[in-house]
Amino acid sequence: MHIETDTDLCIASGVCALAAPAVFDQDEDTGLVVLLDADPAEEQAVAVREAATMCPNAVIRLTERG
Repeated sequence: MHIETDTDLCIASGVCALAAPAVFDQDEDTGLVVLLDADPAEEQAVAVREAATMCPNAVIRLTERG
């Protein structure tokens, strides 16, 4: 899985960081999404998909690799 985020559309809700804290964080000043791992391990897949689904502005794009 490969992840891309669009910080221009991010509204700093933080649901991504709550759902998958090993993969997403928030900028201390702006609250915008910070991608910690663009190619996370398979054990993060469920949490990452949940974060992408819950994101209110759909700023997380997932690409399956295989």
